[in-house]
Amino acid sequence: MIKKNDKQTIRAWAFYDWANSAYNLVISTAIFPIFYQKMTSSVGADGVLNEKVEFFGFEFINTELYSYVISFSFLVVSAISPILSGIADYSGSKKSYLKFFCYLGALGCALLFFFDVNYLELSMLFVVIASIGFWGSLVFYNAFLPEVVDYIHHDKVSAQGFAYGYVGSSILLVAILILIQTNTMPAKFAFPMVAVWWAGFAQITYHYLPYNVYDRKPKEKGIIWKGYEELRKVWFELGDQLNLRRFLRSFFVYSMGVQTVVIMAVLFANKEIEWGDQGESGLIISVLIIQFIAVFGAYAFARLSKRLGNIKVLGMALIVWILICFAAFFITTPTHFYLLASLVGLVMGGIQALSRSTYSKMLPETQDHASYFSFYDVLEKLGIVIGTFLFGLIEGMTSSMRNSALILMVFFIIGLLLLFIIKPEKSISPITEK
Repeated sequence: MIKKNDKQTIRAWAFYDWANSAYNLVISTAIFPIFYQKMTSSVGADGVLNEKVEFFGFEFINTELYSYVISFSFLVVSAISPILSGIADYSGSKKSYLKFFCYLGALGCALLFFFDVNYLELSMLFVVIASIGFWGSLVFYNAFLPEVVDYIHHDKVSAQGFAYGYVGSSILLVAILILIQTNTMPAKFAFPMVAVWWAGFAQITYHYLPYNVYDRKPKEKGIIWKGYEELRKVWFELGDQLNLRRFLRSFFVYSMGVQTVVIMAVLFANKEIEWGDQGESGLIISVLIIQFIAVFGAYAFARLSKRLGNIKVLGMALIVWILICFAAFFITTPTHFYLLASLVGLVMGGIQALSRSTYSKMLPETQDHASYFSFYDVLEKLGIVIGTFLFGLIEGMTSSMRNSALILMVFFIIGLLLLFIIKPEKSISPITEK
């Protein structure tokens, strides 16, 4: 059994964010996108930059293809995680699935060492494997939150996890940058380093989180069908949870924007900002700005939610996101991008941590946390599928990422409007007691 509100267990749970955020920062945000653009771009004899690539016989802009591949990986996670989470709840095996996807993602990161534009189809498969591993593991990691602490502490502990992730991944990124800038190692060695960091630090989480929290004893026969039954049960239970359904609708829409910004920010900056002599160093500085301000943002939003309530604070964050997307259409200089990156960092940490804890606090009394969180994660992933696909599609049609930023602004506006119809309830209202 798991002991709720135990500090050691909470730290161990949060440490998985420290471990897996190395993927999110180094692979998804900073080093690999720059590496990918370099590998898939070339300068012709006439001095013209060529950013077109062939993929299974079709021609794409390199960043357009990247959007589609990432979108596909989220589609896969959306398809398999509901079934796996149902099985995990029925069998009490969340921890086993957490391990499986962690090691799958770490393997994908390690394989990126062999990325070769001449074998682009195989190389992009490594990208898909790493993405599926990362996002698949989060389904089961997030499901432990309501089992680790009581709902009154969800905002703070969720923020703690994200803060661990931002700090830990930044430490690794700085170490990698030093090694690359001093010519101690080529950039591609960063990818197996992420694999070791992720799988290695995850052992702290695995050591303290228990197997089979509710001591379930499933029959081996028909376990897959039991997974379906768990999902069916949760689906009907959602029918009685009006506020929860309203929150999920809003979350689905604004997640299209949040995660697409996080995934595509560096690629956007690399193409649309006039960096001059700053080049890659300017990009990395902006990424580190986002990371360190996000630590403050995660805790600040958690504290603010105590005073104003979760829904009002989420609404404030969405207004800032709308302004960010609008400003992104116009900015051209590094200074402007640094200022925008600061705003992204502030609301990125806040909205991710508070969204997770808000959903967790709104759940009914249940032992099926993995199944419930699968709906949360599937909606997030489907949102990212739509967001990244449209981002790439608009760029492919208009040859500009700036137009794609305006599409993301629409998602935040709709998400904000849907947030307004959520009725206040005790779990998400301001906390007045000490």
